[in-house]
Amino acid sequence: MSFQTGHIGLNVSDLDRSRDFYVKVFGFEVVGESGREDRRFAFLGLDGTLVLTLWQQSEGRFATGLPGLHHLSFQVPDIEAVRRAESVVRGLGATLHHDGVVPHGEGASSGGIFFEDPDGIRLEIFAPDGAGDRPAPTTGAPTCGFF
Repeated sequence: MSFQTGHIGLNVSDLDRSRDFYVKVFGFEVVGESGREDRRFAFLGLDGTLVLTLWQQSEGRFATGLPGLHHLSFQVPDIEAVRRAESVVRGLGATLHHDGVVPHGEGASSGGIFFEDPDGIRLEIFAPDGAGDRPAPTTGAPTCGFF
């Protein structure tokens, strides 16, 4: 038996704000959306494949101190794509950890950016190489583990 991630579902507090954020940062297309005020959701995808569903059914901010989701990580082909995403994240005024592109760990070439969506959900966009020109922000542990 083999498993592959299907789509990711996130609870959000403001569907319009979150949908716009994910479309701008990731380039997702809206492939479906609810028009009902009491059941708001959006399906976001790339090239006809569903990637992320947003469900407006929460309040407040994401609680990183509770068990559950740690972060979502998305791979892109190269470090230039990470830098383009970084520019968009900065332009949106989103919380960006480690002040930009960093490697995944000491001596690693892979790395990316670590940031938060409008509800405080932690996100990562990384490339398999090209990030080794900066020091790792965390010694003795993976960068994606502590942000």
